[in-house]
Formats: sequence, C-alpha cells, structure tokens
Amino acid sequence: MTASGTFGYGTEYSHLFDIQKLGAIVCKGTTLKPREGNPQPRLAETACGVLNSIGLQNIGVESLIKQKALIWASWRVPVIVNIAGETVDDYAQLAGKLDGVAGISAIEVNIGCPNIKAGGAEFGADPKSAATVTAAVKTATSLPVLVKLTPNTSDITKVALAVAEAGADAISLINTMKGMVIDITRRRPLLGNITGGLSGPAIKPVALYMVYEVAGAVGIPIIGCGGIATASDALEFIMAGASAIQVGTASFTNPRSPLDVLQGIEQFMQQEGITDITELIGVARG
Repeated sequence: MTASGTFGYGTEYSHLFDIQKLGAIVCKGTTLKPREGNPQPRLAETACGVLNSIGLQNIGVESLIKQKALIWASWRVPVIVNIAGETVDDYAQLAGKLDGVAGISAIEVNIGCPNIKAGGAEFGADPKSAATVTAAVKTATSLPVLVKLTPNTSDITKVALAVAEAGADAISLINTMKGMVIDITRRRPLLGNITGGLSGPAIKPVALYMVYEVAGAVGIPIIGCGGIATASDALEFIMAGASAIQVGTASFTNPRSPLDVLQGIEQFMQQEGITDITELIGVARG
C-alpha cells in the first residue's frame, strides 16, 4: 500500500507508473471541512528522514466524494480514505458520509490527531479515547476500518488491544513521531508550527519493534509502516508479523518506490521458492 499523506489522492502519480498494480492506495488525511494546513515552512529534512508539518491540508470530505471517488470507482486498485477529526463526532460524521460511496474500499482512522475536548492530547495516546473513536467509526460505517496508531504513547500495545476490542478490522502502525528542528541562524524553530512528524528510515527500527510487539498481542491483521524504502525493509515488517505494508516517505525521493518494493518482494519469494506470502508473516517471532 501507499501511506497516507505521501501519495496524494493517487491521481498525482498515475502518469509515472501503473498504480493499478499496487495492493491499495491510502489517500491523504481527510477532514469534514477543507483545510489550508499549517503555516510555512512545513518540511525539514533530517538525518535519514523528514519532519513534516503539513497540518492536514485537504479538499474536505464533500469534495473528495464528488471529485476523487468518481475517478477511484473506475480503478482496479482499492482506495482507502484516511480520516482525521478533532472530536469523536467528527470521526463518526466522516465515516457516515463515506459509507457506501463507490470508489471507496475502506477507512483508515488517524487517531494521532489532537482531541480538542481533552486538552489537546492525541486520541491515540490513551487506550480509552482510541477505543471510543474506533467504536464510533464502526457504528457509522459498513466499510472495513483500519486504525492507524501513533507511537506518541506510553504503551502502544494497550492502545492496540483497546481498538481491536472496539471492533477495528486491522491496525496500521506506526504514524509519525513528534519532533522539531531549530534554525540556529534565526534562533527559532524552523517549522512554522514548531513541531512536526518525523518519518523515513530514521524511525524504521522503532516501527518494526512496535509491529513485532503488537502482532504478538492482537488477533487482527497488522499493516506495517515507518521507514520502509526497499523490499528488504518490507520483508522485515512482514516477518515481524505484518500482513501488509505501507510505503510513505520513500515516494518523495523515488515515486516508483511502492511498485519497486512490491516487485522486490516477488523476486525474493521466487528466489526462496515461496508461493504464498502468508508463509512469511510472523516467522521472525519463532
């Protein structure tokens, strides 16, 4: 899959390679109303990664349904809509609006958003809040529901168990890690919003560990995400217990990276005489 926020709506990449060969496309985070996003600058390169503070810039759910879903409905590759809200009701409304819309195959719930009714803490930082959002979305839609977990929590396994018990069909992990950069010439934070989300190879070891831990605790599929740039990276996540993977930041430097990773996995399987990818899921767990 492609990771949300790194592949736009899929249409931006369709002229670069055959996106229909991918397992799924996860579109950028979608909110009830259109958002302009955070003040500039929004991106900062770091060692082996990038900090982004886009601020959920998007066209809003109504425009997504009218403009993008019509295109997706003609595609073979499934499209998953990532949703983000500031309240539990926001998530429920988004899920309800997307339910039954042609071209939308599933919903990925971004619980790394600040809960404005809980002092700004991320929904995903607390198992109870995470479960509440998950249950609200499940009630509002008949679509499969993936819940994307934030690493910015004290115990990601507890959060994973909570969303699984609340009805999540699968778990995506991890989202970006919070960080910042300071411009020493200006003596001020470089990003316009001060902090941003760290992604890329720098977070891969953390993401891999969290996938390994969560896969051993829950009984629903895990989708690994975080620093995956090569087929070897992807295979590590699968062997740690992921049933699928998402390629994100790598698309910025190599737009074809999701397809390259897929083809690399196929080559590895041929070399190893493996006919079914499920033979590799969780093998590193012993």
